[in-house]
Amino acid sequence: MISWEQITENNSPSKQAGAAVATDFQPEQQAEIGGNPDLIDSTQPVRAEDKRVVNGCSDINQLAPFKYPWAWKYFINANKNHWTPLDINMAQDIYDYKHKLTEAEIHLYENVLSYLTTSDILAMRNIGLAVMEKMTAPELQIYQARQVYEESLHTWTYQHCIESLGLNQGEVYNRYRVVPEINRKIQMANTRISSILRNDIDLSNSDELHNFILAYMFFAAVFEGVWFYNGFSPIFSLQRRGLMKGTAEQFQYIMRDEVMHCGFGIRVIQQILVENRITLDLKAIKDMWEEAEAAEASYAHYILKKPVLGYTANDHIEQFRFIANRRARQLGLVEPFPNATCALPWLDEQANIRKEKNFFETRVTEYQTGGLDWD
Repeated sequence: MISWEQITENNSPSKQAGAAVATDFQPEQQAEIGGNPDLIDSTQPVRAEDKRVVNGCSDINQLAPFKYPWAWKYFINANKNHWTPLDINMAQDIYDYKHKLTEAEIHLYENVLSYLTTSDILAMRNIGLAVMEKMTAPELQIYQARQVYEESLHTWTYQHCIESLGLNQGEVYNRYRVVPEINRKIQMANTRISSILRNDIDLSNSDELHNFILAYMFFAAVFEGVWFYNGFSPIFSLQRRGLMKGTAEQFQYIMRDEVMHCGFGIRVIQQILVENRITLDLKAIKDMWEEAEAAEASYAHYILKKPVLGYTANDHIEQFRFIANRRARQLGLVEPFPNATCALPWLDEQANIRKEKNFFETRVTEYQTGGLDWD
């Protein structure tokens, strides 16, 4: 069984929160490695020990020997969670939406979709355009290529829900522009992408590398690790009452993808810290968590303007804090919200469903995950 808690804590470069990274990488080595193709001797065999996450000088086109076999395992495991939205029957959701949901529940459902439609495209652009091309070990890039596909698949899922229910696409997609509580979260992500999606970025510069780490940390730990993980819970709360079960089932598959994205990102960040002499700016990280919490609180109060049975804005906000503490521990950092409690004890169960596709009936009956404990 793979547990992200165990993986990230046992393999953390330091048990001390915010500590400077391991010192087995010598400064003179760092000066030699800058991704300069002139340093690559095409006649010499590639050695695993020469690979680095960023600023490496080994052959990016040669997969093995692996330096990061865990990255290849992520790729293999990701392919066990293969599905498409067309596998899910939305007939009951259509009936629920038209005849069962209250006005408050429709407001909740539509605005969750509005936020997610744009968010997964941002996640796709971040990995595909801002992060993957900076990796200098192919086993890392291969999983990230799968991640780009999965973010596209998630966007298809939201579009499938919107089309199935006959929602006004322009109105749903444009809410992130006109609803401040949604726009606030999107703009935080845009700022992080813009800071690293530049042609002139130089990761051999310690300040640039530190900014890259913080941006990657934001997307892995906050955006996907908490905002997405916690973001599906309003729909799961409807599912628990027998409503919108088709949408919720798709979100369960997405949730498992996102947990893997989060776990992989944390591993990459840890490895960068091992390979470079970087001391994290703990105040900047604290500010990042606090800004994310404020945005999430505003969003929660907007989508839950009116009461929904079994789910409140306070539940949503407290669960954000609880999951944020989990991600911080996985990073080897202090908990940003030390007194947070688990407001939604059923949420982790949603990530651990086992489904197996019946290809002869072309529908999902039970999904085989390969025995993974997804979080």
